Amino acid sequence: MTELLRTLFVTTPGTSLHLEGDTVRIRHPERPGRSVLPLVRIQQLVVWKGVEVTNDLLLRCAADNRGVTWLSRNGRFLGRVGGNQIGNPTLRLEQVRAHDDPQRRLEIAKSVVAGKLQNYRQLLLRVARDAEPTRQTQIRELAAAHADSLTAAASTRSLTDLLGVEGAAARLYSQNLPLLAKGVPPGRNRRPPEDQFNCVLSFGYGMLRVALTGALEQVGLDPYIGFLHGVRSGKPSLALDLMEEFRPLLVDRLVLTLFNRKEIATKHTIQDPAGGVTLTDDGRTFVLDRWSKARERIWQHSLLKREMPAGLLPNVQARLFARYLRGDQPAYQPWIAS
Repeated sequence: MTELLRTLFVTTPGTSLHLEGDTVRIRHPERPGRSVLPLVRIQQLVVWKGVEVTNDLLLRCAADNRGVTWLSRNGRFLGRVGGNQIGNPTLRLEQVRAHDDPQRRLEIAKSVVAGKLQNYRQLLLRVARDAEPTRQTQIRELAAAHADSLTAAASTRSLTDLLGVEGAAARLYSQNLPLLAKGVPPGRNRRPPEDQFNCVLSFGYGMLRVALTGALEQVGLDPYIGFLHGVRSGKPSLALDLMEEFRPLLVDRLVLTLFNRKEIATKHTIQDPAGGVTLTDDGRTFVLDRWSKARERIWQHSLLKREMPAGLLPNVQARLFARYLRGDQPAYQPWIAS
């Protein structure tokens, strides 16, 4: 049995984190009392702007290869400390060689897109089960369109054509979001999000990005050398690649559920003078609680033929990707919900 280690999320400004033996001590001047957590149970720390991490704790985390990630108040990535890189230069060389081989890069990108489209199709079919007849028909038609996109993606002969198929499917999905949750606006907007739904969705994608970046670093892969997303300065392209297969069922499904159940309240977000919508402190705490609980949900892994919590899936897929690059398996197989 593999233990699901915890991610420690600290969002409240003015909080400070200290090393105390083999534990992390959490202090806040307005919250008396002693809060201590054993480091052995913590896989990574994710802290928001305004939270202090003391030098001794940072050094201990670096020595243990325990990642520390900083995010802005609206969940935008600011930086990360991960300790010494895993000493696996041979694996990284294989990653670069695969990226520089146009045919191999295309095949990997096709696997990434196939995982995304298939899991979006699964999400749509799951939502359709509980929908009223007219809406059910529309959602199933959308799922059928994703099946057609899967076929089209498999037959593409260039990365440009593949990106065209993927982009068209993404636009079709986002324009039909009102079918999936009442009151949700059509289309996707970000940087900054302009409504509650897109705000929470972007936040969820930010959490997923943190999880994938950490998983790739633990295996010894370079998160910045991707295949579908290529190489872009400052962008963890491989993390973005592997995020694609997880977006539908680990993030979209959670956010759609929150809105269908009307769990996102007015107090959870605030609109800034520029028109962007961000989570409040209450909102961040609430969504992080739901995200943490969703990480414990058990999913079937069809390739490994075993059940595992959602929180372990990024680590498993990072290892499977490394196995593919080393030549231990003929292709990268994305996680597809069964």
